[in-house]
Amino acid sequence: MISRHQLATGNIGGIVKVLPLTALAVLTLATSVLAQNSPNPSPNSDGTYQALRTISFGNEAVGVNNLTLKRDAATFHLRSGNLCFLTPVSGKVTGAVFTGDGTLVIEPPIASERGMLHLLTKENEFSESFTQLVLRFTDATYDEIKKTVNPATGSCDASLLQDSQHVMRKKLYYNLDARILQDVLGTEPGRLFVAFVHGKRYNDKMIYAMDPHGAPGLGLSVAPEEVELMTYDENKFGIWGAFHFSEEYKSGTASGAQKNGVIQIEHQQLDTSIGKNASLVGKATTTFISQVNGLRALPFDLFSTLRVQNVTGDGGQALSFIQEDKKDDSDFWVILPKPLARGEKYTITTSYAGKEAVVDEGGGNYFPVARHNWYPNLAGSSLGGYSSYDMTLHIPKGMKIAATGTLVSENAQGDQDVTIWKSEVPLTVAGFGFGKFKKEEVKLEKESYLVESYANEQPPNWVNSLQHDAEGADVALGTMGTTSLNKKALAEGELAIRIYTDYFGAAPYKKVALTQQSACGFGQAWPGVIWIPICYFFDTTVRHQLGLDSDRGYWRVVTPHEVAHQWWGHTVGFNSYRDQWMSEGFADGSASIYLQAVYQKEPKRFFDFWKDEQDLLLERDREGFRGIDAGPLTMGYRLSNSRTGFSITRRLIYPKGAYIFHMVRMMLWDRRTGDQNFKALMQDFVSTYKNQAATTEDFKAMVEKHMTREMDVDGNHKMDWFFDEYVYGTAIPKYAFDGTFENGPDGDVIFSVKLTQSGVIDQFKMLVPIYFELADGRTVMLGRVYIKGNSSVEQKVPLKGMKDKPRRALINYNYDVLAEK
Repeated sequence: MISRHQLATGNIGGIVKVLPLTALAVLTLATSVLAQNSPNPSPNSDGTYQALRTISFGNEAVGVNNLTLKRDAATFHLRSGNLCFLTPVSGKVTGAVFTGDGTLVIEPPIASERGMLHLLTKENEFSESFTQLVLRFTDATYDEIKKTVNPATGSCDASLLQDSQHVMRKKLYYNLDARILQDVLGTEPGRLFVAFVHGKRYNDKMIYAMDPHGAPGLGLSVAPEEVELMTYDENKFGIWGAFHFSEEYKSGTASGAQKNGVIQIEHQQLDTSIGKNASLVGKATTTFISQVNGLRALPFDLFSTLRVQNVTGDGGQALSFIQEDKKDDSDFWVILPKPLARGEKYTITTSYAGKEAVVDEGGGNYFPVARHNWYPNLAGSSLGGYSSYDMTLHIPKGMKIAATGTLVSENAQGDQDVTIWKSEVPLTVAGFGFGKFKKEEVKLEKESYLVESYANEQPPNWVNSLQHDAEGADVALGTMGTTSLNKKALAEGELAIRIYTDYFGAAPYKKVALTQQSACGFGQAWPGVIWIPICYFFDTTVRHQLGLDSDRGYWRVVTPHEVAHQWWGHTVGFNSYRDQWMSEGFADGSASIYLQAVYQKEPKRFFDFWKDEQDLLLERDREGFRGIDAGPLTMGYRLSNSRTGFSITRRLIYPKGAYIFHMVRMMLWDRRTGDQNFKALMQDFVSTYKNQAATTEDFKAMVEKHMTREMDVDGNHKMDWFFDEYVYGTAIPKYAFDGTFENGPDGDVIFSVKLTQSGVIDQFKMLVPIYFELADGRTVMLGRVYIKGNSSVEQKVPLKGMKDKPRRALINYNYDVLAEK
């Protein structure tokens, strides 16, 4: 799920050229100093921030005639009209409003982004015309425009500025004012540029943004990429483009491994108390390291209903902070008393409290809604950062709790139970689950793992209501109890840990706790803690009555999938949305290994899993798009938009990511050693990137390190051919196959084969496996056929020593290659 606060992803820094201080700027600066020196500054009281928050037009306006503003991939051509500047804040002009006649042309620096614009616009060039434009900036835009000396000929339209503020505060929930404050207070030149484009051709609600510390995105951080184009129209909603600065592609420095955030959190000390009514009171001591020079304003991710009471810095100094109303752009920002240099360490302590971060579902069922931001976390984080944690958790007496890290102590204090937890290794995130649990556990000596399973003794209120309604409709749902299947969850968790440890090596955690959650439709995994949906614990009869039969095998793999995240997403993190396919796709692919290993006598479960994955990719959604065609896998969740549909997570990220994992496994499979090559690859990957964020390019390099001679189809020891086709591309081949058998003069079987590949470009290459179904019922692999482009391969293969004809020949018996049906 994406929370409202995940919209706030611009951890940024910088400043424009300093202009002479005005009287307003002096007053603003004085107000800021007073706020910093007050014992407990109230929220949003910093004078400079207030000046930005209430900003309006100043006294400057210019007429423009054929003015061109080049901003990376975008060219704004203002043919004629007026530009009205906003009031300077601390001597810096941070915006302007244009009315007149203009065009915007965007030429992304990479082919995949040009292709996405073509998909969304159905045109080869993105060219938008407009008559209204709102600009917010901390770069040199003001100085550049001021070179225009034409006098203004019209008035300024304040409603355009107000509309842009309303969009950020009430629709996108991103505090642009705080982001601008970061550059205004900073000591380094800023490079922020945001344009609200009221287009006439494509959409009148469009934003083009540039931010050196990662563009904010719409509901999704696109960091570390710095440039984006997005629409916020309800009927045309989505991210149309995102990429690095064009200069980085030219210099060869554009990389998914960039770390563009302004801070890295080193340690969190959390003291959190949750009452019987699920209210949360927290105190977080956060130690971080500045990643930029001149940093004074820094963003955090904190659940919107958790209201900050005070923030202190080194020596207990009260700090100013920003947190607007929970229904608005409630991003939590802290203003430091002095600028930090790159590499400088600082510690803040935040006190906060509120409801809704945890919900009391009744019957001792507590649902932690704020999974990643129940404490001040890294803004815009995609689980790519690793920190150490010390946690003290207070919960209502009589409950059981599972949390990330190692349990240090537990005791009762009045009407609460108190547990202390410590992370033995750096973690991507911290979390917990608690309730009136019944607990099962097993110790795995060989794997040095403790596996726990928790199910609630009583159902939540929504289950009781459902049962009551069912009785009135004369439908029998039974007790809908969950503890009876607690041992099943434990067994699946135990088997998954054993299998994955064998395949991927040991995860760095000592335990995993499977905890029931009252939500039905999804699971989630943190390091050592997994939330399993309550409907998993219902028996198949109840799920049938609830209409949960058409699940595409979800209930069979939800536990092994979530357990696999202990490796994919946590032991090995992902650096950005471009790499998140590895977390979800590898977890799904791992679940297929689980099915194959556990149900050896029921191979249909394994085949059905891959058929479901193939169906998900190839079926059309209500917008008419197939998941496979929506865009490259590395565009991740931003492929969800009003044109391609909003089910990309399930229709593309999971199944295609799983297929990449599976296809690499199948290419490495050997008749003599089985999965040994694949295990060596994945164990090396885990060992190399343990407690680090990995990129798609890192995985590609690891595959190249372990690739077989057969996989080196280009003779350059590179896997470009495969990654370009399936990871960075949208190709999918179609195959026609004919295989017959005859006995030669010596009685040996001769195999005649014709394989045709179609529906691809001429450069498309693939290794297609051929299998024989033998007379005794076994199916064995003969070998792999190399085929390129839209072509056919025909040959006769003598099978020395084989006298009995196989029943039949097959390709893709194990769904080895993602292809059309």
